[in-house]
Amino acid sequence: MAGGVSGYAAISARVRAMSAGLLSPQDILRLSDATDFSSLFNSLKGTSYGPYLDGLKDKDINPRKTISQIKSRVAKSYYSVVQMSPIETRPLVKQLYRYFELGNLKAVLRSIVAVQRSSETSSWDRVREVLFPLGADTVIPAQAMVESGNIASAVDLLNGTTYEEALAFAMKRYSTEQNLFPIEVALDLSYWRRLWAEAKKLTGADREHGVKIMGSLVDMNNLMWAVRYKVYHKLSEEEVINYTLPFGYHVLDSDIRAIAAGADIASTISRLYPGIPDVNAMLEDPKTGLPKLEVMLKRALLKRCLAAFVGSPFHIGIPLAFLVTSDLEAQDLIVLVEAKSTNMAEDEYRPFLLKPSLLN
Repeated sequence: MAGGVSGYAAISARVRAMSAGLLSPQDILRLSDATDFSSLFNSLKGTSYGPYLDGLKDKDINPRKTISQIKSRVAKSYYSVVQMSPIETRPLVKQLYRYFELGNLKAVLRSIVAVQRSSETSSWDRVREVLFPLGADTVIPAQAMVESGNIASAVDLLNGTTYEEALAFAMKRYSTEQNLFPIEVALDLSYWRRLWAEAKKLTGADREHGVKIMGSLVDMNNLMWAVRYKVYHKLSEEEVINYTLPFGYHVLDSDIRAIAAGADIASTISRLYPGIPDVNAMLEDPKTGLPKLEVMLKRALLKRCLAAFVGSPFHIGIPLAFLVTSDLEAQDLIVLVEAKSTNMAEDEYRPFLLKPSLLN
């Protein structure tokens, strides 16, 4: 598909039609009023997620299968947008979609380590249940990796893929430390560098809006990394810098370096995100405060995505914003499924919902 006004006419109309199927903040609140998982499931069937849930047999109507079907809808949205996107923007959309593949890769590696530590028999069926449903749109031979039984053999199966270079470097540390941390950091940094590079390759309105949406994702992740490394892991200034990204859209390299050097984190966050209230109080107890901070950053990201729908529709920003919004909505639904299936109190899960914040 060609770019420009003519190239975006079809995808813009299609994405706006798909956006009409997204749930409103009021919808999320109505779903949160469900008394239990069964009630939530039946309510979800009355939404645009219904077609994905209707195929479940009675024995499969459980939280795990429901979450998998919610993810399937997200996967279909990504696949559709990839296919419709103008050719010059497709590498960026595909790289964004790879975020779920990255999550699957981490899950596979963690499962291998867990089996090794527990001396249990590897179970592909058990691992498959938690993976994002990418189908054929993946380069990861997940089952073969799980069944290989060890990290070195599993990583060898990724030779020739986009992950080979990052893993080759990280495996040197893994072989010494026997810790997945350097592998996961290397994979994360490689993924976000590629995403940023694809956004920066674009031109005109595509570059302006693509960098804005993708940059907001980069900012959120990079800031949370820096704070966690400094607060949770007590890493040195050099380590924090090495394990974060030297670029961003709103959160700049100088901000990350300031945190790494010991600058007041609450003041830095308040300056960067003045809409986030009571940062000082939030960070008094990092164990509970950092998850809340991440929720606040996701809410800011959601608002930026919704703002992308205002104005000219002839750029890649709208499809990207739709995809990110779809994922954030799915995160809300997963919170509700897990909360209702465990009888969690409303005041425990409600603070982690994203879309209802738009009503404030």
